[in-house]
Amino acid sequence: MKSIVQKITEMYDAFAALMSHLQSPLLLAIRLYWGWQFATDGWGKLNHLDRVAEYFGGQLHLPAPSATALFVAIVELAGGILFAAGILSRLVSLVLFVNMTVAFLAAPDDRVNFSHFFSKPEDFYGASPYTYWFAALLILILGPGLFALDTLLLRRLESRPS
Repeated sequence: MKSIVQKITEMYDAFAALMSHLQSPLLLAIRLYWGWQFATDGWGKLNHLDRVAEYFGGQLHLPAPSATALFVAIVELAGGILFAAGILSRLVSLVLFVNMTVAFLAAPDDRVNFSHFFSKPEDFYGASPYTYWFAALLILILGPGLFALDTLLLRRLESRPS
């Protein structure tokens, strides 16, 4: 007869295995949702480059505001599309993560919130760049999951005879 500890361990292992099957669907949902958000934000910036450049130069005091606005718009639009599709996932996630880190640090209010990472975490995770930043970080670290073009291409390459 199995001990209660063995029974609980087996039940926990079965539960963990079941939850592991949800990892790829969750990563897909994160990529699709936040990829769409990145892409639409980039598209919005492209359609209003003059206002974005004015904000970057006037409020944020970023160098070369017109070029920076165009660069950020393209990074978010193209990066969002690639992020959603799961193409070059970790590289794109790194670029988007850096982009959102700069967004955190560029705006004075968000810079203060970023510095509250440990002291007032509600300020940190309440800042507008946070969810984008965290989504990019998750895919950067965990990868795109099974439902990504990266994964499909890698499987195809691995199955080819040498």
